[in-house]
Amino acid sequence: MSKLVEINFDGIVGPSHNYAGLSLGNVASAKHQGQTSYPRAAALQGLAKMRGNLARFGHQGFLLPLPRPNGALLEQLGKGAENNPAMLAAAYSASSMWTANAATVSPAPDTADGRCHLTPANLVTMVHRAQEWPDTKRMLDLAFADDEHFSVHHPVPDTFGDEGAANHMRLCTDHDQQGVEVFVYGRSLAERGSGKFPARQHIEASRAVARLHGLDPAKTVFIEQNPVAIEAGAFHNDVVAVANGDTIFAHELAFADRQAAYDAIREAFPALQVVEVPDSAVSLADAISSYLFNAQLVTRPEGGMALVVPEECRENARVWSYLEGMLATNGPIREVVPVDVRQSMANGGGPACLRLRVVCDPSKVDQRFLLSEARADAMEAIIAAHWPEHIDPDDLGQPALDQAIRNARFALLEVLDLTELG
Repeated sequence: MSKLVEINFDGIVGPSHNYAGLSLGNVASAKHQGQTSYPRAAALQGLAKMRGNLARFGHQGFLLPLPRPNGALLEQLGKGAENNPAMLAAAYSASSMWTANAATVSPAPDTADGRCHLTPANLVTMVHRAQEWPDTKRMLDLAFADDEHFSVHHPVPDTFGDEGAANHMRLCTDHDQQGVEVFVYGRSLAERGSGKFPARQHIEASRAVARLHGLDPAKTVFIEQNPVAIEAGAFHNDVVAVANGDTIFAHELAFADRQAAYDAIREAFPALQVVEVPDSAVSLADAISSYLFNAQLVTRPEGGMALVVPEECRENARVWSYLEGMLATNGPIREVVPVDVRQSMANGGGPACLRLRVVCDPSKVDQRFLLSEARADAMEAIIAAHWPEHIDPDDLGQPALDQAIRNARFALLEVLDLTELG
């Protein structure tokens, strides 16, 4: 087997990026509802993060904005749906930029048939996200078309809520070796939930994905997310926990039964290291407002791990103090790298939301989806020339904006030679 590497596939922020506040339970999204968005700045911020990670860690991929506005969604909702502000905003949603929700991925060493398996998330809890999976699957089918090495599934039935890799962690000592996959769920189908915010990930969906991917039951762990964290605004597990290699970086209140969770993981993966942040040092409110855990935990070429965090972490005195103290302990996380993704953050997505992790042989991926400096330059030029500078809520539904968004996306497809996704 060729050497497998982890590639982060970041979502390019789409030209329809706007603040409609559609995501119940996402505190940042609700806070900025109705404000003016800046799609061009958002896309350039995301691209700068990708460039930095490419230079620092060696591999970087990307996924494209989906077609917007989605006229098919409005047609399905019936004549006049465009007069409902929430339905109209859903048709414009650029939320596919958060590719952590695009799919759940199991690398080849973990699966029964020795292929990398990807299952697109159905995202049924939110209308603006439930529309995504057909176009997402079409893109994954193209990027990972080599069926000798990849298997792209259909989503699990939409009776079961599946939010993708934002609720999934993998632990391993080496990417070439079998790892342990950890699925974090919010509730079962029988437990409809009574909190003010929905628990989006069903355990039934997690178990279905594990079966579809042919995972070894002895190397698969299912853990309940802490309802307290969900109620605080941690709508996905990756808002309170992230894993890489042999390490989990988590908030003390991330899991419903933290000791049982760690015990279950250690039974399957004895090498586990836990870097747990006490609530007394960083409260859930601080963790969620700064997106401390919605960070990319990445192995550095020179050894040790880097934590790629939003700039908001540096601006929160309690969070930054904790991080400085953590680095002084000389633990597995050796470096903290702040990045500016403020436009994404204002809509509720940090550095980890913007990427889907795929462990694979890069030579088996459609090369058009792998970032190079030349592709980054080409994308930057298109974004600067075609992405709207700003979008106000009242702009949605205006024919001129519709055409500008469509033209911008097609210009990007053309420069990347991916017009078959038009």
